Amino acid sequence: MTQENWAAVDRYITDLFVQPDLALDTALQTAADAGLPPHNVSPNQGKLLLLLAQIQKAHTILEIGTLGGYSTIWLARSLPADGRLISLEANPKHAEIARSNIAHAGLSNLVDIRLGRALDTLPQIATEGHDPFDLIFIDADKPSNPDYLAWALKLSRRGSLIIADNVVRNGAVVDAASSDSSVQGIRRFNKLLAAEPRVSATEIQTVGSKGYDGFAIALVTSDS
Repeated sequence: MTQENWAAVDRYITDLFVQPDLALDTALQTAADAGLPPHNVSPNQGKLLLLLAQIQKAHTILEIGTLGGYSTIWLARSLPADGRLISLEANPKHAEIARSNIAHAGLSNLVDIRLGRALDTLPQIATEGHDPFDLIFIDADKPSNPDYLAWALKLSRRGSLIIADNVVRNGAVVDAASSDSSVQGIRRFNKLLAAEPRVSATEIQTVGSKGYDGFAIALVTSDS
C-alpha cells in the first residue's frame, strides 16, 4: 500500500460519512491561503473527534494547539448551547485566522482562543476556577507533550477523556536514538502515559491522507 492508496481510502470514507460543509471547507482553504502548515486533522479524523466528544457528553473542552481552527470547529459542534471550549495557540497569525474561521462557523459564543505559549496559558487557566474539563485534545508542539500531559491530568477529573494526536511520527517513535526532538517528546509522553496510574490508555496507528501516524486516548480513572 502507498500514500496514494491511503489518501484514496480517506476520500472514500469522507465522501460516505462526512457531509459537505461550507464552514469546514472555508476553514481549510483560509488556512491554506494564509500559508499555515497543513497539520490539521483530516475530515474523517475531525468527525471522530466530534463523535468522541458526543459520546463523552462533553460540556467543557480544552484544546492545546488551535492552528486554523479546523479541529476546534469539529469539537465545538459537539457542545451544548451552554458549553465552553478553550483553545490555546502560540502564534498570533494562526489565532487570528482561527477566530475568523470559528466566527464564520457561528461558534464564537462557544470558543475562547487564548493567545500565548500553552505552558504559559495553562497555569493561568488553572487559577481561573474552572471545573475540570470533560475532554482535552493535545495537538501542539510535540517536544512539550510530556508537560501537556501533566497539565491535562491537573485540569481533568475521573471520567475525563484525554486525546493526543501524532504519537507515531511515521513510525519514527520506535527509534530510541532519534535526534528529532518531536520524536523524543512523543517517546517521553508515551512512556509517561503508559506508566500513569490515574488513566487507562492505549494508542492506535493510523494511515490516511495525513500519512502514517496515530493517536493516543486515555480515560482518567482516578482523581489522585
